[in-house]
Amino acid sequence: MAIRLYRAYTPGTRNRSVLDLEGIVRSNPQKGLTSGFSCKKGRNNRGIITSRHRGGGHKRLYRQIDFRRNKRSISGRIVTIEYDPNRNAYICLVHYGDGEKRYILHPKGIKIGDTVVSGPKAPISIGNTLPLTNMPLGTAVHNVEIAPGKGGQLARAAGAVAKLIAKEGQLATSRLPSGEVRLVSQNCLATIGQVGNVDANNRTLGKAGSKRWLGRRPEVRGIVMNPVDHPHGGGEGRAPIGREKPLTPWGRIALGKRSRKNNKYSDPSILHRRRNS
Repeated sequence: MAIRLYRAYTPGTRNRSVLDLEGIVRSNPQKGLTSGFSCKKGRNNRGIITSRHRGGGHKRLYRQIDFRRNKRSISGRIVTIEYDPNRNAYICLVHYGDGEKRYILHPKGIKIGDTVVSGPKAPISIGNTLPLTNMPLGTAVHNVEIAPGKGGQLARAAGAVAKLIAKEGQLATSRLPSGEVRLVSQNCLATIGQVGNVDANNRTLGKAGSKRWLGRRPEVRGIVMNPVDHPHGGGEGRAPIGREKPLTPWGRIALGKRSRKNNKYSDPSILHRRRNS
């Protein structure tokens, strides 16, 4: 999708750009595939803030996405391509031959009227889902499973694409969008092609209110706080942070230190870490 620019009618439209919704069907979502969505606003079960700068935002209706793609050997027809407020990728409404309807992620290049199918004997074409063992090397995929039958968890964002680079034994090696090279079972399912809406990250919000609509609250620099609130706080006037390295509000190193915990269960599956790690 292209990017649509605004003229500077107001300060909020100056340098503002949005996604051009050309080709998107502006219709109400399928009622049977929606549910209520309650945002926790960064709080835990005790109401304590565990993730800062969350809260507010526009009211949303959650669309139930079929990440498992376990409708085997039944072809489905793409009926709509819709906007989803819960993700930066678009979604497609699929009508299957047995009458069932499901939402899937919109693969780049798929149009209304095209057909998709899942199963080990599905053809190698965009939008089809099949096990990694039945895909040739070099195939571009998205919505990749980590465990068979669990549903796709990797490469689901707008424009994301993973690449199948090797197969050995029961494992397949794939390069993820982050640059990480990871082992997954060849029995895991993946969808062929790249996730659509590639220009999602090229838009410019243009004003603070747009950030509030997305559920993001303002951030305050630690250097302007008091010493009781942040390690960078305090001092007279415009003072430096007074530390060897920048720190988080809880005193941990903020830049450059790896935060991934040691001996994580998935460490043996990662052959090469992601970029800049």
